[in-house]
Amino acid sequence: MALNLENILLVDDDVHILELLQRHLQTLNYHTYKAVSVKEAIAILQDKTIDLLITDLKMPGVDGLELVKYVSEHFPSMPKLVVTGYPSIDGALEVMKSGVTEYVTKPFTKEELKTAVKKALDSRPKSLSNSQANTVSSTESSGLIGQSDAIKKVIDIINRVKNNKATVFITGESGTGKELVARSIHYSGKFSKAPFIAVNCGAIPENLLESELFGYAKGAFTGAEANRDGFFQAAQQGTIFLDEIGNASLATQARLLRVLQEKEVTRVGSQKVEPVDVRVVAATNVNLKELIAKGTFREDLYYRLTVVEVAVPPLKERKEDIALLANKFLQKYAVEFKDTRMAMAPGVIEALERYDWPGNIRELENVIQRAVIMSDKEVTIADLPDQLKYHIEFPEVEEAFLPLKTVEKEYILKVLQATNNNKSKAAKILQIDRKTLSEKIK
Repeated sequence: MALNLENILLVDDDVHILELLQRHLQTLNYHTYKAVSVKEAIAILQDKTIDLLITDLKMPGVDGLELVKYVSEHFPSMPKLVVTGYPSIDGALEVMKSGVTEYVTKPFTKEELKTAVKKALDSRPKSLSNSQANTVSSTESSGLIGQSDAIKKVIDIINRVKNNKATVFITGESGTGKELVARSIHYSGKFSKAPFIAVNCGAIPENLLESELFGYAKGAFTGAEANRDGFFQAAQQGTIFLDEIGNASLATQARLLRVLQEKEVTRVGSQKVEPVDVRVVAATNVNLKELIAKGTFREDLYYRLTVVEVAVPPLKERKEDIALLANKFLQKYAVEFKDTRMAMAPGVIEALERYDWPGNIRELENVIQRAVIMSDKEVTIADLPDQLKYHIEFPEVEEAFLPLKTVEKEYILKVLQATNNNKSKAAKILQIDRKTLSEKIK
């Protein structure tokens, strides 16, 4: 009789149970794979197409519940059936929450197993909803979204400085949204109708940065055929945002210091001083105090820049905001790529909140953008990259180190056994003379 198309993976540290399960399932015309540990099961899952997982819960090392969680995220459409000899209400609830389709206790009959397997294979994915993101209240300020205490502190500072032109210094890891904070300061205040000019000091070659910031006079250098305004002149009465300020040269830093002190600029190649009315907001993702200690950043400029400091928290410190941010990006890219609104399947937000986001908001936006492109009507766990899905940490096995004499003895005995105790052949393999070998044997 031909086997059914379904492949079933059996996982149990008890080989007798594995054989019993295999016999029952083979008589029901299913093809089976066996694993005695979670590590072996994962290797099979990554190499074979499996239609149903049947696993025990209590196993040494990594238990079956960890495997269930792993499969729920890496293979979300795969039904999971737990067979265990340790039934309990709490245990049943926990495995069901982890996405288990069926739960069978030992001892079981062939008929009970047949019924459970059929139900598991006949099961379909549950209906999807987007309730996770819709039930969360938010605090929003000029594009800044969040409800965490960390982001509320940032918004509080923004509200205090938005209507004056105090110099603001923004710190934070790459991808945390430092420019968004700068834009919020500008556009939420009374100077919002004036220009906002963003300058990436790390993206402009050092020999061009001064002329780009302060402008240049006609004839200042080859190709300077007319006077040209710099970014400071362009930001008149508004805000200039100097990102990656730590990359500015010492010469540029000296000129910036004069701008902050005297509220005036001098074009490259000119002696004429021009007044400027500009709010300066600077940002960096490096420690300027360390640059000061190395002599690559001016201490006096540092204190001029840090009148008001804003520390933008990394995403791992504001995980309460992940659902809000993810939903914002989801709808943004759903409209852009699909011309419609989309939802998130259950479990997606939990996976996003579990991850530490070393790339911060920029990485989260990238993940959601890709997920929207790769999905249909909703984003599911399967649409997320593997690093966001559930991972199992296997305990490290300590290697037993033996004394050199013991290792030498074992190896010599192994060679003698392979040569049928022929000392001449053994000595040749060991690259020692026969006399030395005889002494070692004694």
